[in-house]
Amino acid sequence: MASIRQDYLGNYSQQNQNVGIGTSIPKEKLEIHGGITAQQDLNVTGIATLTVASGFIKRNLEYSEDVYISSGDSATLSGEIIVGAGLTMTVGTGATAGQGNIDSLKVYDMFQPPSGTTNQRPVGKPGSLFYNFDFKTVEFFDGNSWRQVDNTTTRGRGFFVGGGASGTPTGTDIHEYIEIATLGNAIDFGNLAQGGIRMFGACGSATRGLLGGGYKPAASPTAVVDIIEYFTMASSGNTIDFGNLSDARGEVNACSSSTRGMWVAGEDVPFADMNILDYVEIATLGNALDFGDLTEDVRDPQAFASPVRGVRSGGNDNTDSDISETIDFWKFASKGNAIRFGDLIARLSGPGNCSSNIRGFMLGGNSPSKINFIQSITIASEGNATFFGDLSFQDATNACGTSNSTRGIKAGGATPSLTNVIEFFNMSTAGSSQDFGDLSIPRNNSGSTSDSHGGLGGF
Repeated sequence: MASIRQDYLGNYSQQNQNVGIGTSIPKEKLEIHGGITAQQDLNVTGIATLTVASGFIKRNLEYSEDVYISSGDSATLSGEIIVGAGLTMTVGTGATAGQGNIDSLKVYDMFQPPSGTTNQRPVGKPGSLFYNFDFKTVEFFDGNSWRQVDNTTTRGRGFFVGGGASGTPTGTDIHEYIEIATLGNAIDFGNLAQGGIRMFGACGSATRGLLGGGYKPAASPTAVVDIIEYFTMASSGNTIDFGNLSDARGEVNACSSSTRGMWVAGEDVPFADMNILDYVEIATLGNALDFGDLTEDVRDPQAFASPVRGVRSGGNDNTDSDISETIDFWKFASKGNAIRFGDLIARLSGPGNCSSNIRGFMLGGNSPSKINFIQSITIASEGNATFFGDLSFQDATNACGTSNSTRGIKAGGATPSLTNVIEFFNMSTAGSSQDFGDLSIPRNNSGSTSDSHGGLGGF
């Protein structure tokens, strides 16, 4: 039986047991000069170095031009894909990597992930990478939400904004920050555009801090505002107008995911407690929108978050003697009313608060007398708060709190006199706080946020 069968044009050649099509001197078992069209899948089991071709990709043959796999066709490569120095491998928009894995990828110059604005994020698969133009950072999808890669370390700034100074109700417009990973005193950042305010809510993303509501004593001891201001965390300077809350109110708190800021409850004039949840998209200036309601009307609550959930705990309910012990939660991605989470160890109002991706913390507060201990919850699991440790500066109320991915911070407060003490604790290990440094002046009822808490990197 003949080993080669030629058609009438005689376009096949054989040399040394090699077969050639379009060549009389084939150097491989099969060598083809000319295009190839495959009607079914194309499978290559060796190393494939790609260049211009429309069919077979030959092992150990180096190409110098583009290789196109057209829509509806497929090529399965079980070896290596090698792109020469200075050249580019491009995968078109909408293309996906299906079955199989690449054990290692070596890039000699630059790797560029897909990119776009926050609103252009794709439907993520766990481990997906995306560069966000709004936040100027690489993000990854953890299966539930997009998280920022560049804030997953212990680095990050904590900010302390405004507050009550030299006795209530005097307000200050001082704006300071610390490097959370490094012990030391607070550093001047700028001032509040609207002057001194206190008892307002602050939150933020990796790049932008927001503050809204509060009392403005310079106008009147009872004057509450609906103003939202913002600042860029990487650049010192004064705050800038952002928009307005749905209602003017003080004794409000705030928390955030990486994209949404939310203001929680509060008190309007003439001193009616609220159950309102407002939100804004942090990257877009504008007024707050209705999100839903808490399970009860409160003022001076605590608010903190994971990337997925926001949490409210405690607060005053109607009178100073009627302090709440309840905890609510909601999901940032879905507007709606809050759901009961659990109970505090002790009913509580006016503590500092901060969070990691796992735990939320309440720092001191009124119960109704001042307390000096830290309560914690596991944000992902409904249940009651547990004892975590003690504050080193005892009996503090109306302090502010912030955090990076590992370290919680409490700053200022009243004992009953105002204090400028800053303390820190390790959020992964139960224990008491330690001295960190000092604020520039003693004060309470400040707003606080950071570039790595509130559902951001490290979460």
